[in-house]
Amino acid sequence: MTTRPYAATIAAVRGSILRSFAGLDAWFDESPEVLGFRPRDDAWTGAEILEHVTLTNHFLMLVIRKSTEKALKRAGRGVTVAAEGESDLGRLEPIGQRGSFAWKRPGHMIPTGSKSMAEVRELMRSQRDECLAFLDRLGSGEGSLCLVRMSVNGSGHLDIYQWLYFLAQHAIRHLAQLAANEETRGHDDGEPNIRP
Repeated sequence: MTTRPYAATIAAVRGSILRSFAGLDAWFDESPEVLGFRPRDDAWTGAEILEHVTLTNHFLMLVIRKSTEKALKRAGRGVTVAAEGESDLGRLEPIGQRGSFAWKRPGHMIPTGSKSMAEVRELMRSQRDECLAFLDRLGSGEGSLCLVRMSVNGSGHLDIYQWLYFLAQHAIRHLAQLAANEETRGHDDGEPNIRP
């Protein structure tokens, strides 16, 4: 039995998406005090972090959605996928590590608090499902047929699997931030900043 091209890449990306989104989803079950706590350094609250992840996902998924269509059209025109190909996911590991590089986020990815936590959770679950659907549609290596430049951390040109992995690594980065907030909360006598 032959292995499909990019099978290991697809499995790794799927696993990363499932783990990172499950980790984020669990935070929605925390109390308003936990999600509303603002560390003394005026960093984001847990609620703001979760909203930020959905905002970032939205903009990453615009590129992923468009690129998926391009890749599938190329495959439909007979452009072939490398039979033994895999994506280099390791080069994106720093994206999931807090403090690994300076990250200046655009204004449109800054949380506003305009959505309820229930709305943010529903949106995040929908984004997870769409990411998994991209992988299903690109299940024979088609995700390698479209490269798009990613400027963050000098990542360069990435295929669609790498873009999806970037999205999951970004979530992992913020899971670490959520955990750091909780650790700070346990050692801080500051007051929670709870939004209505």
